[in-house]
Order: sequence, then structure tokens, then C-alpha cells
Amino acid sequence: MKIGVAGAGAVGGYFGAKLANAGHSVVFLARGRHYEKMHEKGLQIKSETENFHVDGTFTDQYEDFEGVDLVLFSVKSIDTQETARKLLPYLKEDTLILTLQNGVDNEETLSEIFGKERILSAATYIQSSIKEPGVVEHIGMIPRLVIGSLESNGLNHAEKVATLFQNAGIETYQSSNIMNQKWKKLLWNVTFNPLSAVAGTQVGEILDDAGLRVTAESICKEAISVANRMENDFDVNFYETIMEQGKIARNHKTSMLQDKLSGKQMEYESICGYIVKKGQELDVSTPVLETIYSLLKFSDSAKLEKNQKVN
Repeated sequence: MKIGVAGAGAVGGYFGAKLANAGHSVVFLARGRHYEKMHEKGLQIKSETENFHVDGTFTDQYEDFEGVDLVLFSVKSIDTQETARKLLPYLKEDTLILTLQNGVDNEETLSEIFGKERILSAATYIQSSIKEPGVVEHIGMIPRLVIGSLESNGLNHAEKVATLFQNAGIETYQSSNIMNQKWKKLLWNVTFNPLSAVAGTQVGEILDDAGLRVTAESICKEAISVANRMENDFDVNFYETIMEQGKIARNHKTSMLQDKLSGKQMEYESICGYIVKKGQELDVSTPVLETIYSLLKFSDSAKLEKNQKVN
């Protein structure tokens, strides 16, 4: 199968490399120094269980996705619409789109552009980062995917893609209610990602500090209230499960913290802004999360303004 990775960073780069290592033809779309290094020397995967190197087509041109059968869509949520529209002219009518992104709002954007019947979604569980340009490092728990289709007639597509990943050595499961799985992932992300970026801490430090832990629990409870108002059905004590799951990733720097440390724009809109705005629409109070969201938004705006002045 010919596969395109739209956003060959820490997540897309890892899963694309596993598929390439299994013998599939993979096109990696990236930019900046990471792209330049991969274009020059290929992509190196470093893990606690395996190290391997893959060659392939490394590009910064959307037209190189012509003829791909499957797109692993793993750009930051802020780039979803722009990337999808740029890819659209070069994809076949039956090319499948699998989003590996954070949040629960990318599916709607991708459905509007490509058609809902072509969209698959995955809840991704992986601790990875770009260690240096051209090198993706995985630590901690074994990477895992839960894949599902948005439409009932897409079950065969989901099964086919899940099998593809399983055969590449990735622990993969299929879900008949993938958006419920994505909400569970979002509840974890909104509990730890924004707070870790504001405080500059790893997950374990949030769990160990009394004040940060209470703040994280409050955020999670607020998010659960919004999720349930949106016709989900999470137990009010589900926050306890999320806090327990945090222990598995004690030494993990969340994706938002990684972005902050590397000077990149953070995904605060999809991870916490979405929930704050839905809370406002549905008259669900989210005071703690609103505060964290405001701090992140100000921090990002100040950084952007500073960069513009420098340039």
C-alpha cells in the first residue's frame, strides 16, 4: 500500500516509519530542519525496545501525495484546514484519511473537505518526541492505536487499516464508537497538557504536587461535565481513572509542553479552547479551565507578537 504521512513529526513520523519498516511505500511530508535532515539522511527511530532507520520519500510538496491509498493525518490541529485543502487536489477519490490528531473537532473539518465516508479516526497512545531533526524518540508505554470509522459503512475500511498497523507490529484495536474513545483521550489531554505547559512540568510533577493535582482534577471534572452535556456518558468519578492513567506517563513531557519549549505554537484551541467554548454554548461552567486557557492564549499571542517584531 502507498501511504502518505501529512505531518511527519513525533507521532506521524513514528507510525509512518513503522509502516515503511514493514515494507510499505511511504511519503513523509514535513518542513523546516526536521524535513531537511530526513531528506538528507532518512528518518531514525529510537526506542527503548528497538532502533531502526527508514528511507522513503521525504518532501515538503503536497503534489508528492498523488496516488497514495491512505493518508496519516497528523499535523497540529491549527493546521488541519489549510493542509487538507492543499492535499485535496492531489488525492484519489477513494483515498482514505486517518486522523491521528488530538481533540474531537478535526473529524468535522476533515469530513467537510474530503467527505465523511472517507474519514477514519484513531485515538493514539504514544510518548514520543523529535529528539533532534531527523530523529524521533519513543519512551515509556508500548504505542497503541484504537481505530474506527465515522460512518457505519466504513467498518471494512477501519478493519483493513487496523490490520495494516497490526501487521507492522503496532498494538491496534478497532472501535465501533471511535468518538467516545477520542473523548477519553481528550479528557486525559485536557487534564495534563495545558497545565503542564503553564507550569512547565512533566505529568509526574503534577501528580506529586498537591496544588497542581487539585487543579488537574478540577479541570478534568469540568471537562467531564461538558462532555456529558454533549451526549457522552462518563461517570462523574471518571476523573479518578484519568489521574491513575497519568501515572503511566509520569516522565512524559506533554505535546503542549514540548511545543512551548521549542517555541512552537501550542494546540490549546483543540485541547482546551474547544471545551471552554462548548461549555459556554451549553451553559456549563469551566472556571479553572477558562483560566488556564486564557493564560495559554496570552502566552502564545505575546510570543507571536515578539517574533513579528524581531522579523
